[in-house]
Amino acid sequence: MAKTILIVDDSASLRQVIAIALKGAGYEVIEGCDGQDGLDKLSGQKVNLIISDVNMPNMDGLTMVTKIKENPSYKFTPIIMLTTESGADMKERGKAAGVKAWMVKPFKPDQMLDAVSQLIAP
Repeated sequence: MAKTILIVDDSASLRQVIAIALKGAGYEVIEGCDGQDGLDKLSGQKVNLIISDVNMPNMDGLTMVTKIKENPSYKFTPIIMLTTESGADMKERGKAAGVKAWMVKPFKPDQMLDAVSQLIAP
């Protein structure tokens, strides 16, 4: 059975690029357009990994990660931040919130797939 990945980013075109790469590698994909939508999309279903941007309207990625980690169903779900933020302080905040990997945009789909496969097997 295919692993499910939630992509949360306010850029529809970026979500599409990520989704195409993930689906091509055999993953199921759910998309959220901001942190609040990402939280709403979880709704108890099994998600094996989350890829999220940091800077989004309504709820930023780090706030979403904190809220996800408070939910026992998703406490151990690995999260990759895919963002333009590259500062050490922001990365530390992400790590403290429970982020497992940090990737800076622009990125190569192969790099993202490598990170995904290190955290979950397809």
